[in-house]
Amino acid sequence: ARLYKTGDLARYLDNGEIEYLGRIDRQVKIHGFRIELGEIETILNHHPAVKQAVVMLREDIPVNKRLVAYVVTQNQSTDRNDLRRFLQQKLPHYMIPSAFVILEALPLTPNGKVDRQALPAPDTIRPELEETFVAPQTNIEKQLAVIWAEVLGLENIGINDNFFGLGGDSILSLQVISKTKQTGLHLTPKQMFQYQTIAQLATVIGTTQKIQAEQEILTGALELVPIQHWFFAQEQPEPHHWNQAVLLESKHNIDPLVLEKIIKFLQIHHDVLRLRFIQEEFSTQALIVNPDDVIPLTCFDFSALSEDRQLPALEAAATKLQASLNLSQGPLFQVALFNLGDNQPNRLLWIIHHLAVDGVSWRILIEDFQTAYQQISQGKVIKLPPKTTSYKQWSSHLQKYAQSSALLSELDFWLTTQYQSVSSIPRDFLDGNNIEETTSIISVSLSVEETQSLLQQVPAAYQTQINDVLLTALILTFNQWTGENSLLIDLEGHGREEIFEDVDLSRTIGWFTTIFPVHLKLENAKEQGKVLKSIKEQLRAIPNRGIGYGLLRYLSQDKEIAQKFLLSKPEIAFNYLGQFDQVLPESSLFSFAQESSGSTKNLRSKRTHLLEINGGIYQGNLEMSWFYSNQLHRQTTIEVLAQRFIEELRSLIAHCQSPDVGGFTPSDFADFQQSQWDQTDLDAITAAMEDI
Repeated sequence: ARLYKTGDLARYLDNGEIEYLGRIDRQVKIHGFRIELGEIETILNHHPAVKQAVVMLREDIPVNKRLVAYVVTQNQSTDRNDLRRFLQQKLPHYMIPSAFVILEALPLTPNGKVDRQALPAPDTIRPELEETFVAPQTNIEKQLAVIWAEVLGLENIGINDNFFGLGGDSILSLQVISKTKQTGLHLTPKQMFQYQTIAQLATVIGTTQKIQAEQEILTGALELVPIQHWFFAQEQPEPHHWNQAVLLESKHNIDPLVLEKIIKFLQIHHDVLRLRFIQEEFSTQALIVNPDDVIPLTCFDFSALSEDRQLPALEAAATKLQASLNLSQGPLFQVALFNLGDNQPNRLLWIIHHLAVDGVSWRILIEDFQTAYQQISQGKVIKLPPKTTSYKQWSSHLQKYAQSSALLSELDFWLTTQYQSVSSIPRDFLDGNNIEETTSIISVSLSVEETQSLLQQVPAAYQTQINDVLLTALILTFNQWTGENSLLIDLEGHGREEIFEDVDLSRTIGWFTTIFPVHLKLENAKEQGKVLKSIKEQLRAIPNRGIGYGLLRYLSQDKEIAQKFLLSKPEIAFNYLGQFDQVLPESSLFSFAQESSGSTKNLRSKRTHLLEINGGIYQGNLEMSWFYSNQLHRQTTIEVLAQRFIEELRSLIAHCQSPDVGGFTPSDFADFQQSQWDQTDLDAITAAMEDI
């Protein structure tokens, strides 16, 4: 007998028959898995509503590969989610198409075969959610849909789509609030979390009182907020040099005179850019000074240098500027314009001392800068949206709240958290330095498709937010490394919490960050769903997203309380910075440059933790950067940790995409005060509903 290799793909069924699946030469690779497209097509053709089906691997956006199913159905109204659920019952998650396109007929070549080149790209980048798409009808719904689309970078937002299910997070929700205010609508952060669809928001929007903020130039003394107290408590050897910086690439040549006008306007408009700090023996005084005629702008002309000499020259100039800020004399920011010649775009560098800026503030400042630049370029007068609550007012509110009984009720929670006994993390070298000069970085990332799944598919399984998933992956990673079932970390938050009814911070610049200890406990490490739900509930139990910890530690007038907080010193810091792709979309006048912006911190600065893990979404990819001291840990140690974290994250994504997982937790019913359900009750209810 002879065996011929035909290139056909088939499989034996349980009854002994051979089922033809397709051609082996239509095998593709995605997410690291080899997939036979014909197998997906065969199963899809078994759906009773399907007449014909073709599956393709498409790459309409560079590096963004995805499976797309083209289906001719008995009825054009066939539910795409029904097709998805049908496949999920029969195929692994990585073989499920990310988009389903319903066609009246498949395009054919002259010889009658399917013309795959003529199959259309999916006409929307809105993820296919369980919710049927319902277009906005009212003016308010339409305005909200436009704002959501802009902030999320998506199209065709339906009124029943969940903001967090579309990839939203707490930082993006602040951008939504800011943009709604510019249209005359008024939302609060609390409403964004309570009413997570446009349909729900439209019923409550505008019911909040418009908050009036001072619009004149503000000056005078400013009481330190907790994060500023934290900074000065570090006793850095060079506190003047502890900055944040953004290097932009301009799509047009920038006129230095125009740039001067904009900088002058911005430092008048944003009071915090005029901050000064006077350090005394036992305290630090902060004040906002009057605007002056000094414009902190430096122009560099490197056009005569060869390209290979321009990069070192730019970095050297940037590093020198980074070290030029002065806390007491000012200014606390510098701007530099780099001319690299007619054949290269200008570079624009913004340097601001961290005491005056944070991640959310950069988004506001960059947007204001672009608005002002466009207005001047068009011969218009600069006009920015009205100011919101000033940093000075925010500080004043915090000082009073720090002495309140409401805050005092959180004391036991925070003392219990910080007194948890945990082991130190392993070190490769016991006596090494932990200063900025020894810092090394290991970065790992998810693919664009994996990131989309994390943002848009994972939340629906257990009603999670991205930090729930990231921190679940983190504790699982450290459990494998240390064998410990608990982890004490410092968690960073944006800090703009809604604890005052008469405060609106949606357009306020300053350093609002909160840093607070979180003690994560790991139970049932091998059951991913239970771990994820447990970490979610532990994070939801933190009062007011952690803002109370710094208030009690640094602003309480009860010295005994302040003393009790001195013991807390987690060795790990974790910070998810949000999505940056919508900060400078394609239509912007600027994009983020690739060159170095110089050393943001003095090399003798003390590192505040043994490991710092920062994450963000850049160009569609989740990127996680692990900062460590190369005198305390070997590179290989951190590389293994970082890679293991990504593997745990991929495994959690795959788990949440499985058709038979999901469920609720007690915090999902926080507004239903009568509910006494615990996790066991909810799991039983969910199981009973599935049986029905």
